[in-house]
Amino acid sequence: MRIEPASTLQPAGTTPPPNETCEALARRLAAETEGEVLFDAGSRGRYATDASIYQIVPAGVLVPRTERDIATAIDIARDLKVPVLPRGGGTSQCGQTTGAALVIDNSKHFRKVLALDAEARTVTVEPGIVLDHLNAQLKSHGLWYPVDVSTSAQATLGGMAGNNSCGSRSIAYGNMVHNVLGASAWLSDGELVDFGPLATLGPRASAIAQHVHALAQQHRSEIAERWPKVMRRVAGYNLDIFDNQSEKPYTADGSVNLAHLLIGAEGTLAYTRSLTLKLSELPRAKVLGIVNFPSFHKAMDSAQHIVKLGPTAVELVDRTMIELALANPAFRPTVETALIGRPEAILLVEFSGADKAALLPQLRQLVELMGDLGMPGSVVEMPDEAPQKNLWEVRKAGLNIMMSLKGDGKPVSFIEDCAVPLEHLAEYTDGLTEVFAKYGSRGTWYAHASVGTLHVRPILDMRTDGAAKMRAIAEEASALVRKYKGAFSGEHGDGLCRGEWIEWQFGPAINEAFRSIKHHLDPIGLYNPGKIIDPPKMDDGALFRFAPATAPRPYKRIPLTPVLDWSAWNVQADPVTEVTTAPGTGGDVTGGFAKAVEMCNNNGHCRKFDAGTMCPSYRVTRDEQHLTRGRANTLRLAVSGQLGPDAFTSEALHDTMDLCVGCKGCKRDCPTGVDMAKMKVEFLAHYKRKHGHTLKDRIVAYLPDYARTASRFAWLLNLRNTLPGGAWLGEKLLGLSARRSLPQWRSDTFWRSRDASLFASKADTISAAQAGHKAAVLFVDTFNGTFEAENALAAARVLHAAGYVLHTIEKGDGGHHCCGRTYLATGMVDEAKAKAGALIDALLPLAQAGVAIVGLEPSCLLTLRDEALVMGLGDKAVVVSKQALLFEEFLAREAKAGRFAPSLKPAGKPILLHGHCHQKAFGAVPPILEVLRLIPEARPELIESSCCGMAGSFGYEASHYEVSMQMAETALLPAIRTNPDAIVVADGTSCRHQIADGAQREAVHVARLLDSLRA
Repeated sequence: MRIEPASTLQPAGTTPPPNETCEALARRLAAETEGEVLFDAGSRGRYATDASIYQIVPAGVLVPRTERDIATAIDIARDLKVPVLPRGGGTSQCGQTTGAALVIDNSKHFRKVLALDAEARTVTVEPGIVLDHLNAQLKSHGLWYPVDVSTSAQATLGGMAGNNSCGSRSIAYGNMVHNVLGASAWLSDGELVDFGPLATLGPRASAIAQHVHALAQQHRSEIAERWPKVMRRVAGYNLDIFDNQSEKPYTADGSVNLAHLLIGAEGTLAYTRSLTLKLSELPRAKVLGIVNFPSFHKAMDSAQHIVKLGPTAVELVDRTMIELALANPAFRPTVETALIGRPEAILLVEFSGADKAALLPQLRQLVELMGDLGMPGSVVEMPDEAPQKNLWEVRKAGLNIMMSLKGDGKPVSFIEDCAVPLEHLAEYTDGLTEVFAKYGSRGTWYAHASVGTLHVRPILDMRTDGAAKMRAIAEEASALVRKYKGAFSGEHGDGLCRGEWIEWQFGPAINEAFRSIKHHLDPIGLYNPGKIIDPPKMDDGALFRFAPATAPRPYKRIPLTPVLDWSAWNVQADPVTEVTTAPGTGGDVTGGFAKAVEMCNNNGHCRKFDAGTMCPSYRVTRDEQHLTRGRANTLRLAVSGQLGPDAFTSEALHDTMDLCVGCKGCKRDCPTGVDMAKMKVEFLAHYKRKHGHTLKDRIVAYLPDYARTASRFAWLLNLRNTLPGGAWLGEKLLGLSARRSLPQWRSDTFWRSRDASLFASKADTISAAQAGHKAAVLFVDTFNGTFEAENALAAARVLHAAGYVLHTIEKGDGGHHCCGRTYLATGMVDEAKAKAGALIDALLPLAQAGVAIVGLEPSCLLTLRDEALVMGLGDKAVVVSKQALLFEEFLAREAKAGRFAPSLKPAGKPILLHGHCHQKAFGAVPPILEVLRLIPEARPELIESSCCGMAGSFGYEASHYEVSMQMAETALLPAIRTNPDAIVVADGTSCRHQIADGAQREAVHVARLLDSLRA
């Protein structure tokens, strides 16, 4: 445990406890709890932000293992007068989980279901359980927890309770407060109190109830006059539990449940131990109608009529969001299925119930309604659930898609939760659009049209004049909210950006009542101070993550000369048109690297555990440090000097980057486009330049150079795997795990054993392509050419048998070309550039002739479509990249065009497919499935797994062996073991090695399988 003084990472405008207090706190936590005590500058920096614009460095962080740890930490903090801030996923959008306090992270160990009564439809959970994980456990019982927030893959139930979260289907199910039955929580004096229905309360809880009831009675007239009457009101404390003001009462029978006082309290009243939740029947059927509108105003005006049909959701996506989604390769195919022409907005209208047949008439009613409203032919009917699910995933990613705008200006959250009655929705949005225009910006609109809550964020640059514009826009927006009798805070809570508006909304009398509630439950102000009661000004620049020049400590980037080309990020965007300037014109002294890092908005999408790759190291460690977001935050703090002048090449940053396996999952899965794999290459280049390369680095990097010679001594090199003590010695000398077998060297490499009759000259191949004949160049990489020649030979036979004129490239001395991947993995970017440049020069004439470049190893071939484009190799790299295809991508393309129709025998066994991480990142998994389906009777099954854990040399290293195996055991190896008779297909050489080591099964490249089945 490192204890570093606050002065190394001082938050502007908010002072943490004195250094000696922090040190005492750290010592006592380490001595008296079993939790992880994190007081180093990097850890505190990683917990200083959430998904808001704010940054406040905590006193320290505790990741507790037991309930006793939490109770003890509360006692210690109280003794030392250090505030306590409970935290879940850290995805709050208003700064609720930032503060100069002891942050206690519930998300790692407090994620159990404590009790489930399926018959009564109740469940009791710990606060750190993630919503999607809870619903996965409930699914077999036909139940779900229906507060379906868009961040369901990473949002914890404790955080949702603190926020009074809502979700897309709140029109049918209500907010969090409508679905909580009870809570157990620690008060600031350490007493554990059960909150629930009045009749069940103990003495302490009864006293609290009496106090709140008295306040409600005292301010009855004020409540009636000032309290928003919309369901989407989450500001302040729920004083109205004794005098309901919501259009949807908190309880079905009108009774009072004291647990509802804690919902939406943002961790300021008590520390949640457990929550008892009300469950709903899982809808057995859903249908979706997507209404395409010619104008945004028409969409807003139509919402009030659509809700009368009884939908479970009515969600808006505007034109800007549509365009951003179409620009994302992961979302484009899905979005296109929902569009009729070029609509200015669409509404997703969902009906759900027990029987699909009963829902179809409601879908027809929607079609008829739109015809009556003058919009015939405007509805895309989507009765099947698979495309519905895909479209909802795009909608759920709406906020993050919106945040993918490049440049310093970003859509800023501060008025996005205003809720107004539906009959005023069109007028409100028109008025707010005019306000945005007045201040030189515009908003992107999306979300809950069903309940009058539309998320909108004007584009502001918080480093310059953003704060002033934020204040002005908020004041004019508040006037509109008051005009239309709405709520200023309708879903995402108050936090730092809306806290000051609580008194504006409710008036001074009710605000004092809130203060009385806070003082009664937490008289010493221990829990999350500065939220709801006595909040700071929303535009206090000293609290911003990107503090302006006028702040005491403005945000500044440290000059840095990058080794990769980050100029695509070094731009500025027009806040109205969102058009970006030319690459390299953004004024970033790091050449765009810092701006790429700053794209992380802390949304926490990388914390998900569902389908996809991101983030494999977090999936096995559950540590914020080993998360895409954690790494991005640490890099941002380093390149802005907040961790010290040499932080970017420090051992601490190396520790943070160490478990990044370069899977590129974030390149595809992260909605804001954070490419941590590429960032790790950049970091390693600078780090290794300062600290030097190890012998292991050089052995890995220079493998393509010595492989040809080494293969002649295969028998000698293979002794490492067979000679007693050989593996042990290899670990001691090189750091390669003795528990791993290494790839078997062989003398019969591809280049020595290939059948020359299968290949044509470069000139003949180009001539064939120009004549319209089928032609391709087979790029044989170091791994398939040296260690698994049978894969390359099989690919050649398959292509030759299909009538392709085939060429393969090699150097004049008989050596082979290399993409530079092994050099990139060790930070040797100059060497990688030389290798990739030579390869591209060799391929260029073929690419210019339109000859497809077909590769076998995903990480090698896809280097031509990724890193080779940012190594300064010019237009020739672009030309080659456009012709570079994986073997299966090429075959799938050719099959669709009718040029590849092999005669194959049935496999006779099930086929399991494991996708290489880079295949997933580049959308190259579907083509493998398409090719495998060419096999008669084949029904290939994709293993839903993240990274296999090998990741090139990563899994071979002794320091990574345990993590590597944990990654493999999360899904891949269990799936293979449960299918002992299946053929396992894996195109990645490291993936095949991991499967062999971990499951004692042979996995084959798709080329080998096709070759073996040729009739």
